[in-house]
Amino acid sequence: MNHIVLYEPEIPENTGNIIRTCVAMGMRLHIVEPAGFPLSLNRLRRSAVHYVDELDVEIHDDFAAFAKKHKGRYYFLTRYGKVSPDQADFTKQEENLYLIFGSESSGIPKEILSAHENRCLRIPMHKTMRSLNLANSVAVLAYEVNRQQGFPGLSPHEPDSKKGKDYLNR
Repeated sequence: MNHIVLYEPEIPENTGNIIRTCVAMGMRLHIVEPAGFPLSLNRLRRSAVHYVDELDVEIHDDFAAFAKKHKGRYYFLTRYGKVSPDQADFTKQEENLYLIFGSESSGIPKEILSAHENRCLRIPMHKTMRSLNLANSVAVLAYEVNRQQGFPGLSPHEPDSKKGKDYLNR
Protein backbone atom coordinates (compact mmCIF):
# COMPACT_ATOMS: atom_id res chain seq x y z
CA MET A 1 0.00 0.00 0.00
CA ASN A 2 1.07 3.58 -0.64
CA HIS A 3 1.07 6.15 2.16
CA ILE A 4 1.47 9.92 2.53
CA VAL A 5 3.12 11.12 5.75
CA LEU A 6 2.89 14.75 6.86
CA TYR A 7 5.58 15.65 9.38
CA GLU A 8 4.26 18.43 11.65
CA PRO A 9 1.97 20.16 9.11
CA GLU A 10 1.24 23.83 9.89
CA ILE A 11 -1.52 24.97 7.51
CA PRO A 12 -4.94 23.31 7.82
CA GLU A 13 -5.96 24.23 4.26
CA ASN A 14 -2.96 22.34 2.88
CA THR A 15 -3.89 19.32 4.98
CA GLY A 16 -7.47 19.51 3.66
CA ASN A 17 -6.21 19.51 0.07
CA ILE A 18 -3.88 16.62 0.85
CA ILE A 19 -6.80 14.63 2.29
CA ARG A 20 -8.61 14.98 -1.03
CA THR A 21 -5.47 13.91 -2.93
CA CYS A 22 -5.02 10.86 -0.69
CA VAL A 23 -8.61 9.75 -1.28
CA ALA A 24 -8.31 10.37 -5.04
CA MET A 25 -5.04 8.44 -5.29
CA GLY A 26 -6.08 5.60 -2.96
CA MET A 27 -3.40 6.41 -0.38
CA ARG A 28 -3.47 6.34 3.40
CA LEU A 29 -2.61 9.57 5.25
CA HIS A 30 -0.42 9.73 8.36
CA ILE A 31 0.03 12.92 10.37
CA VAL A 32 3.01 13.23 12.71
CA GLU A 33 2.39 15.68 15.51
CA PRO A 34 2.65 18.33 16.65
CA ALA A 35 0.55 20.01 14.00
CA GLY A 36 0.40 23.79 13.72
CA PHE A 37 -3.38 23.75 14.22
CA PRO A 38 -5.80 21.89 16.48
CA LEU A 39 -5.81 18.34 15.21
CA SER A 40 -8.74 16.03 15.64
CA LEU A 41 -10.41 13.39 13.51
CA ASN A 42 -13.59 15.53 13.47
CA ARG A 43 -11.66 18.52 12.11
CA LEU A 44 -9.98 16.33 9.47
CA ARG A 45 -13.36 14.91 8.50
CA ARG A 46 -14.65 18.46 7.97
CA SER A 47 -11.66 19.14 5.70
CA ALA A 48 -12.45 16.00 3.71
CA VAL A 49 -15.96 17.34 2.88
CA HIS A 50 -17.61 14.80 0.56
CA TYR A 51 -14.82 12.26 0.96
CA VAL A 52 -15.24 11.65 4.69
CA ASP A 53 -16.36 8.04 4.24
CA GLU A 54 -13.17 7.24 2.33
CA LEU A 55 -10.79 9.12 4.63
CA ASP A 56 -8.08 6.76 5.89
CA VAL A 57 -5.91 8.67 8.38
CA GLU A 58 -3.73 7.86 11.36
CA ILE A 59 -2.27 10.39 13.80
CA HIS A 60 1.13 9.76 15.47
CA ASP A 61 2.62 11.46 18.54
CA ASP A 62 6.04 11.89 16.91
CA PHE A 63 8.24 10.51 14.12
CA ALA A 64 9.82 7.83 16.33
CA ALA A 65 6.37 6.44 17.18
CA PHE A 66 5.41 6.46 13.50
CA ALA A 67 8.64 4.74 12.40
CA LYS A 68 8.41 2.09 15.12
CA LYS A 69 4.90 1.11 14.02
CA HIS A 70 5.24 1.41 10.23
CA LYS A 71 7.93 -0.49 8.36
CA GLY A 72 8.51 -0.22 4.63
CA ARG A 73 10.31 1.94 2.06
CA TYR A 74 10.56 5.59 3.07
CA TYR A 75 11.09 8.44 0.60
CA PHE A 76 11.50 12.02 1.80
CA LEU A 77 10.68 15.09 -0.25
CA THR A 78 13.17 17.85 0.48
CA ARG A 79 14.79 20.74 -1.32
CA TYR A 80 18.10 19.05 -0.44
CA GLY A 81 17.26 15.87 -2.34
CA LYS A 82 19.50 14.97 -5.27
CA VAL A 83 17.11 12.66 -7.13
CA SER A 84 13.92 13.65 -8.95
CA PRO A 85 10.79 11.52 -8.37
CA ASP A 86 10.84 10.11 -11.91
CA GLN A 87 14.30 8.62 -11.20
CA ALA A 88 13.05 6.68 -8.16
CA ASP A 89 11.64 3.20 -8.73
CA PHE A 90 8.20 3.03 -7.15
CA THR A 91 7.16 -0.11 -9.04
CA LYS A 92 8.29 -2.58 -6.36
CA GLN A 93 5.23 -3.28 -4.25
CA GLU A 94 6.37 -6.06 -1.91
CA GLU A 95 6.34 -3.64 1.05
CA ASN A 96 4.53 -0.48 2.07
CA LEU A 97 5.71 2.75 0.46
CA TYR A 98 5.79 5.94 2.53
CA LEU A 99 6.19 9.39 0.96
CA ILE A 100 7.19 11.75 3.76
CA PHE A 101 6.73 15.53 3.58
CA GLY A 102 7.93 18.12 6.09
CA SER A 103 6.24 21.13 7.63
CA GLU A 104 5.64 24.13 5.42
CA SER A 105 8.18 26.39 7.16
CA SER A 106 11.01 24.07 8.20
CA GLY A 107 10.65 20.80 6.32
CA ILE A 108 11.99 17.56 7.80
CA PRO A 109 14.79 17.71 10.40
CA LYS A 110 18.32 17.19 9.08
CA GLU A 111 18.97 14.21 11.38
CA ILE A 112 16.04 12.31 9.82
CA LEU A 113 17.06 13.23 6.26
CA SER A 114 20.73 12.38 6.84
CA ALA A 115 19.79 8.88 7.96
CA HIS A 116 17.96 8.34 4.65
CA GLU A 117 20.06 10.42 2.24
CA ASN A 118 19.71 7.93 -0.64
CA ARG A 119 15.91 8.26 -0.43
CA CYS A 120 15.71 12.08 -0.46
CA LEU A 121 13.85 13.41 -3.49
CA ARG A 122 13.49 16.88 -4.98
CA ILE A 123 10.92 18.02 -7.51
CA PRO A 124 12.80 19.79 -10.34
CA MET A 125 11.78 23.43 -10.72
CA HIS A 126 13.08 26.79 -11.86
CA LYS A 127 16.50 27.61 -10.40
CA THR A 128 15.15 30.59 -8.42
CA MET A 129 12.56 28.49 -6.57
CA ARG A 130 13.23 26.60 -3.34
CA SER A 131 10.00 24.64 -3.15
CA LEU A 132 6.38 24.20 -4.19
CA ASN A 133 3.34 24.45 -1.95
CA LEU A 134 3.06 21.37 0.27
CA ALA A 135 -0.31 20.24 -1.11
CA ASN A 136 0.97 20.60 -4.69
CA SER A 137 4.13 18.63 -3.85
CA VAL A 138 2.06 15.80 -2.39
CA ALA A 139 -0.10 15.71 -5.54
CA VAL A 140 2.98 15.59 -7.82
CA LEU A 141 4.57 12.69 -5.93
CA ALA A 142 1.31 10.78 -5.41
CA TYR A 143 0.65 10.99 -9.14
CA GLU A 144 4.18 9.84 -10.05
CA VAL A 145 3.95 6.82 -7.74
CA ASN A 146 0.58 5.82 -9.18
CA ARG A 147 1.79 6.43 -12.75
CA GLN A 148 4.77 4.13 -12.27
CA GLN A 149 2.52 1.48 -10.72
CA GLY A 150 -0.03 1.67 -13.56
CA PHE A 151 -2.72 3.49 -11.51
CA PRO A 152 -3.78 0.39 -9.55
CA GLY A 153 -7.41 0.53 -8.46
CA LEU A 154 -7.94 4.00 -9.92
CA SER A 155 -10.67 4.70 -12.46
CA PRO A 156 -9.99 6.59 -15.70
CA HIS A 157 -13.65 7.74 -15.68
CA GLU A 158 -15.65 10.01 -13.42
CA PRO A 159 -17.93 7.89 -11.23
CA ASP A 160 -21.67 8.25 -11.67
CA SER A 161 -21.23 11.00 -14.23
CA LYS A 162 -24.57 12.42 -15.31
CA LYS A 163 -23.14 13.01 -18.77
CA GLY A 164 -21.52 9.58 -19.11
CA LYS A 165 -17.99 8.51 -19.99
CA ASP A 166 -18.73 9.02 -23.74
CA TYR A 167 -19.90 12.63 -23.27
CA LEU A 168 -17.24 14.14 -25.56
CA ASN A 169 -18.06 11.68 -28.35
CA ARG A 170 -21.75 12.62 -28.56
